[in-house]
Amino acid sequence: MAAGQINIDAYTDALVVLGTAGIVVPLVQRWRVSPVLGYLAAGVVLGPLGLGSFKDDMYFLRWVTVIDAKNVAEIAELGVVFLLFLIGLELSFDRLMTMRRLVFGLGSLQVVLSAGIIGGVAALFGNGAAASAIIGACLALSSTAIVIEVLSSQRRLTTATGRTCFSVLLFQDLAVIPILLFISILGMRTGGSVVAGLALALAQAVAAIGIIIVIGRFLLRPLLRLVASAQASELFVAAILFIVVGIAVIAGVAGLSMALGAFVAGLMLAETEFRKAIETTIEPFKGLLLGIFFFTVGMGVDVRELAREPLWLFASVAGLVAIKAVLLTGLARLFRVPLPAAIESGLLLGPGGEFAFVALGLAATLGLLSAGVSSFMLAVTSLTMALIPLLGMAARRIAVMLEKRKPLEPELAAVPPVGETGHAIVVGHGRVGQIVCDMLERHGRAFIATDNDPAAVSAYRRRGREVYYGDATNPAFLKSCGLMGAVAVIVTIHTQAAIDEIVGIVRELRPDMLIVSRARDATHARHLYAIGVTDAVPETIEASLQLSEAALVGLGLPAGPVIASIHEKRDEFRHELQEAAGLAGKTETHSIRAKTLRRS
Repeated sequence: MAAGQINIDAYTDALVVLGTAGIVVPLVQRWRVSPVLGYLAAGVVLGPLGLGSFKDDMYFLRWVTVIDAKNVAEIAELGVVFLLFLIGLELSFDRLMTMRRLVFGLGSLQVVLSAGIIGGVAALFGNGAAASAIIGACLALSSTAIVIEVLSSQRRLTTATGRTCFSVLLFQDLAVIPILLFISILGMRTGGSVVAGLALALAQAVAAIGIIIVIGRFLLRPLLRLVASAQASELFVAAILFIVVGIAVIAGVAGLSMALGAFVAGLMLAETEFRKAIETTIEPFKGLLLGIFFFTVGMGVDVRELAREPLWLFASVAGLVAIKAVLLTGLARLFRVPLPAAIESGLLLGPGGEFAFVALGLAATLGLLSAGVSSFMLAVTSLTMALIPLLGMAARRIAVMLEKRKPLEPELAAVPPVGETGHAIVVGHGRVGQIVCDMLERHGRAFIATDNDPAAVSAYRRRGREVYYGDATNPAFLKSCGLMGAVAVIVTIHTQAAIDEIVGIVRELRPDMLIVSRARDATHARHLYAIGVTDAVPETIEASLQLSEAALVGLGLPAGPVIASIHEKRDEFRHELQEAAGLAGKTETHSIRAKTLRRS
């Protein structure tokens, strides 16, 4: 192909975005700035409304700025698609049904009331009925991509805040279909029934989701099994990309959000044996494509709009966030969401969302909004979206302050008995810790259990279980649990950093202590042996040994010899892991102990 036939602008635009991902974002991360903010800021500066607007005056800017937003906008949409697909993988239909009260109750009220209030404010400023309704509906929705990414990066999707935000965002994605149809009907002005049109659109949506579910049930798993049998990683990557993009396109053709279609596909694959492999495959694509999406959001911020009407613009930004945040906080409290989580959810969902770019653009094209109003509302939306990471930080601090001021429940105020000796300390009272405590009780061994989940501690203390609230990575707390007189520490939590810290503290204070710890797999177990654990129990190895025992006994072999052989195999694994840790882990042990010494 001749050089003149190449679309150079498309390639330079792609290079600018890749350069942002490879150079700019790592630099801002060194300054402890959120990558999302890095992408947003780069989009503002390097976009066609930023330095790109001077490309005709300074030719070199054509090589370091984005010339045409369309060159990256469609690729950026795939980032949201992959994000929702991964969220679907982390959930399941059963878990989703348990959230239905928040999805259809809180979510629907938030959308309807926010749209009504914002539309009313728009009408007060001279907009017509149709324009006000469109503005209200578009700005009532929030940014799925940025909010979920902020919560996901903090590993807080499963918290009360995470569940509340996700439930509302899921309903908002469902609301996209009727809102788009409503705008289209207003634009056509054919006099047809709006109700009939909405009913038809919803029927199409249900049919599309039904088709996606049928495809998933009968075709996806056999397809993945066929591809996996080829033992070629590149084919598996191609198959996953085909599934995600293909189902998203089916949803888009039916008038649904592409991200919603990908979410349903993720739900279907969540129960399959390929879940973890799919997550590993998609993660790098999701990160890069989401970065491109955030970059395009930044490109939508028109700095000239800031200069044109700065007071009205900033007042509108503050007003939008305030209206939605206050409304959602109040509604969340009605649905018995804890106050800290309600406030945090309100601030995170207060800004506008990416859907406004699509809907407001469509309304402007159909002549329902003037170019000036559309441009102003897009600037408001872009600025509020850019504020989400900062609002998230502020919300988290407010939530922490409220949680500290909350009066401590009587059960959480209980302290371990002074002078306890000869007991075991069980760190973590989750599913694994509960079974360990049950077995210790059955064999008449004294123990003290600890956990840092206030709700769980309160519930089990009411049932008579001696569980104490506190942070086991704090040396003072471990001492208060009778560490100096204990005979064993049993670690049942799964967070590696916390396990490392606890083991380091115990080894410094009690070098002779028996430490038994849960491990994810053989690699994790080797690491634990290296830092001083007496016995590590890898979940994967224990599962395989139990499966072997059940299978051998089920095949008719005598239980005694089978159990003996399982014990022998377990000892072999333990010996191999300890040997590997002894050869490779001395420096690791020293670094962990040094860290705990500094903390204590």
